[in-house]
Amino acid sequence: MVQAPRKATSNNLTLQDFLALPQGDIACELLNGHAIPKVSPQRFHSKTQKTLLIRLESWNTASGHPLGEVGIEWSVTLKHQGRDWVPVPELLFVSCDRLPNNWTDDGPCPVPPELAIEIISPDQTFGEMAEDIAERATDYLAAGISRVWIVDPKAKSITVFFPNAIPITHRSDSLLTDELLPSFQLTAQQLFDQAGLN
Repeated sequence: MVQAPRKATSNNLTLQDFLALPQGDIACELLNGHAIPKVSPQRFHSKTQKTLLIRLESWNTASGHPLGEVGIEWSVTLKHQGRDWVPVPELLFVSCDRLPNNWTDDGPCPVPPELAIEIISPDQTFGEMAEDIAERATDYLAAGISRVWIVDPKAKSITVFFPNAIPITHRSDSLLTDELLPSFQLTAQQLFDQAGLN
């Protein structure tokens, strides 16, 4: 994780400048030429993230041959309004079809993944942050990410954003499936039960 600069940066930080920043304990995102620190997750957020990671990794490796990579807080290089953007989603999935076979760099994911997952902090709600969340999801989709999940531990919901369809919110025993993730199944009830949040 790159370290946030000690003083404010101009809005001219390039991708190369950003990637050259010293490594630190706080994850930063590059947006509009600024290195922006990401808030550190708390307990409920962390438990939700861990459960999703376990479910996705179990699905990814079920056949004995990984379908791709599941990343936890793995930054990804994208474009936002024509400028370099390096967000750090809580989780992402990128298939072997998208990630080059010969890619061995330890840096950000070099291609838009199929899935980016963001988890809302328990002290916030989807309703309070609806505009920001929708904008973030729209930016991810515009940058080439195929699906965005917004997970709300407080409301116990998973909202799935698509490039060309209205979002779908899953609660309780509503089954989340997706052709993009063949044979993956999850309900909000299963997620939050496993995370110990019900």
